[in-house]
Amino acid sequence: MTTLRERQLNALKQMLNLNQPLTKAVANEPTWKVLIFDRVGQDIISPLISIKELRELGVTLHVQLHSDRDSIPEVPAVYFCAPTEENLGRICQDLDNGIYDQYHLNFISPITRQKLEDLAASAIQSNSVMSIHKVFDQYLNFICLEDDLFIMKHQKSDSLSYYAINKGDTKDTEMEAIMDEIVESLFSVFVTLGNVPIIRCTKGNAAEMVAKKLDKKLRENLWDARNNLFHGQAGTFSFTRPMLILLDRNIDMATPLHHTWTYQALAHDVLDLSLNRAVVPENSGPVIPGQKVKTRTCDLDSKDPLWSEHKGSPFPTVAEAIQEDLDKYRSSEAEVKKLKSSMGLDADSDLALSMVSDNTQRLTSAVNSLPQLMEKKRLIDMHTTIATAILNAIKSRRLDSFFELEEKIMSKSSGVESKAVMDLITDTSAGTEEDKMRLFIIYYLCTSQVPEEEYKKFETALLAANCDIKPMTYMKRWKGFTKMSSQGQYEGGGTKTVSMFSKLVSQGSSFVMEGVKNLVVKKHKLPVSRSVESALTSSEGELSWLDPRAARSDATRRAKHAPPTDAVVFVVGGGSYIEYHNLIDFAKQQAASGTTRKIIYGATTLPNASQFLKQLSLLGEELQ
Repeated sequence: MTTLRERQLNALKQMLNLNQPLTKAVANEPTWKVLIFDRVGQDIISPLISIKELRELGVTLHVQLHSDRDSIPEVPAVYFCAPTEENLGRICQDLDNGIYDQYHLNFISPITRQKLEDLAASAIQSNSVMSIHKVFDQYLNFICLEDDLFIMKHQKSDSLSYYAINKGDTKDTEMEAIMDEIVESLFSVFVTLGNVPIIRCTKGNAAEMVAKKLDKKLRENLWDARNNLFHGQAGTFSFTRPMLILLDRNIDMATPLHHTWTYQALAHDVLDLSLNRAVVPENSGPVIPGQKVKTRTCDLDSKDPLWSEHKGSPFPTVAEAIQEDLDKYRSSEAEVKKLKSSMGLDADSDLALSMVSDNTQRLTSAVNSLPQLMEKKRLIDMHTTIATAILNAIKSRRLDSFFELEEKIMSKSSGVESKAVMDLITDTSAGTEEDKMRLFIIYYLCTSQVPEEEYKKFETALLAANCDIKPMTYMKRWKGFTKMSSQGQYEGGGTKTVSMFSKLVSQGSSFVMEGVKNLVVKKHKLPVSRSVESALTSSEGELSWLDPRAARSDATRRAKHAPPTDAVVFVVGGGSYIEYHNLIDFAKQQAASGTTRKIIYGATTLPNASQFLKQLSLLGEELQ
């Protein structure tokens, strides 16, 4: 049962081994080579393989395809790029100039017959046919961020955003192109997993278009006897086929704007975490206008134990965990120091002689543990930097108050009075303009009726707080269309406040937590997790059903099949870390009750709340 991430990583490693299977000998002595990628290839490789690991795989130099490159003879060149006109033109130019002696061309998604013929013609013309060793279609057109989380595109991903899919003046041809791109990417995911899914999708929106196109593409591939990509190899999911659940962002518009309380989602919201890299401002002092803020880039890796354990934990828990790690590290450091001083005894005394033998052992173990200690120290420092930056943002923007109020609104546990919302909006010390706008949109979406005069009052208050209220034009229209059946959509949420971080406060920790509420989030299912649950437990329900393996007439017999245990959930129009962690929690609950489920979450893009709000603002501007 390998994960999606491992399978993508193995495919990349095999590609870097010139598409030969990896063996022990290769690992010890790789062939040296040059790696040339475009922006898409760079985004796919960077969350999976660090520069150090590229070295170990024999890559001496990695460069952008469209940069000025010098000729390097006698070294194989591995190309990893999308088969676009622009990229192929550049590859032909390289062949013309004879920059390298061996070319291994790997295309991220399949290259069309026509383009391949053009490439061949150009190779004949430049007399470089002998230099092209291999041409491969890699089917790796997606970016894997975690074992069970993928997105389609990072750089230049505006063409796939919620705005692009929902704006009023999209032509049919543009829409087709967006859908084809999504299908291409999902197809790559399933080729990498090695399974043909059963497809369920929401009706009457972009997700349904994607489902139909993907169904067609999978059928065509299964009928093509020579090039069947799902033939014979064992997939990730052993016997059962996974279910692909295609959902549209419109089923839940509140979650992408919601303030959050867990570590990874906070980093995404506050520090612009992208491709597993967070950019953290170094100085915590007041920002002086016009002065450039020093930043530090932190790579968050699944090999980092603290991160993999606590990325879904509430922030206070994370701060405690970092503090504990720091204390552990300090005690190990003290041990090494003690050892040094015990070595400085006079050579004459018998004590020194008796200690030499067991000191040698202790010294060896201390020396051996030094690299691990250094690495631990680096990780602790990094998490301290990130957590401090998040903490500063929580304090300066009073994010805990926003989070607590939004949870109350969304869970409808207690009738939230509009006064509480109004107080927070008019409070000048709380939050940024965006924070206030997010709070109001969530209040507006989750309250069945907002009377006109009350709405006007809010509008005046928001304008007084310098908010950009363009998103409301779109949200009003959206709410009118969708007749939100959201009453009780977020049931069972909410928070409770626990005694202040007593542990941290008493120990004089590096995190000054005063004035921040210690909120414990109650578990609840978001609309996305609820759709997934109903799709996996019953074959009826609101979602349409497509099965690429069945003959067209078999669709009626579907109810007899046992529903699959595993699912790939894909949100068209942008996902969020909050939903990702909510699905992980759902899988954990299921495991606890005896059903093991493997759930992979994917989305076209992963915008944070302020990016999502900007898209809503653009949509609102169009309607005015």
